[in-house]
Amino acid sequence: MLNLEELALYVIIGSITTFNDGNNLKKNIVNHLPRLKNFVFNIRSILYLDNEPHLLLPSNEEIQQTFINFTNNKVITCVDYFPRIGIGECHMYSYPYTMIHYRNITNNFPGGLFKYVREVSLFDERPFEYEFFIRIAQSFPFLQILYLENKKPQEHKQCRILNDDNQDFSTIKYSHLIKLSLIHAHSDYIEQFLDHTKTSISNNISLSVNYYSLRKATNNFKRNDLRANCSKLSHLRIHGKIQISKHFKTYFPNVKEIQYLPKY
Repeated sequence: MLNLEELALYVIIGSITTFNDGNNLKKNIVNHLPRLKNFVFNIRSILYLDNEPHLLLPSNEEIQQTFINFTNNKVITCVDYFPRIGIGECHMYSYPYTMIHYRNITNNFPGGLFKYVREVSLFDERPFEYEFFIRIAQSFPFLQILYLENKKPQEHKQCRILNDDNQDFSTIKYSHLIKLSLIHAHSDYIEQFLDHTKTSISNNISLSVNYYSLRKATNNFKRNDLRANCSKLSHLRIHGKIQISKHFKTYFPNVKEIQYLPKY
């Protein structure tokens, strides 16, 4: 190990009393590898806040400061706290990012270019607004698989205004998307991805979704502005009790397979 020159590290650390940071990496890894030249890492630390109610919760700026001596790497940190579920997360990684997945992206995601990433998951207790999805599409140009978990409705659905020019934002393009999971998503996000005026998707996409939320977003499968993207779907994985009506069948004319799953 002393002669190791390259190291790629991906790890999730849970049930701890403090976040991992640059000081910890220096002390426990870097200082023990004197010949290390290339250190690529992606580390998520998880704090269980209910178990440690008196913890001093560090900010993202404080965690970022611990990497000031990492001169061979640009390091990105992202700290989030989720009071509803009682956890805090710190995601830190070397940049450029070389892995094919990026998980648990929140509204604090700083952006960047992640040309190797093919799979992304989104989670937050705060709403994802239109500008957030623009940042995701720009940051992950080759995105193929997307999971979204957010139960909060969007607050600015009708405010797609670009600066003060009173112009609509351009349609967000996901040219390589083949799998989209919205099972744990509010109906606003189903509308976000299926409304062709907001989002452009490719053909032959597999969609996983809750039936009740899908029915709400499509106005019982009668909304015209969602038909164009729904016609591009090839597979449906439906959670919940489902009623196949004539409106449902005509809304998804190119679906080859429907998988029915019990309500979660």
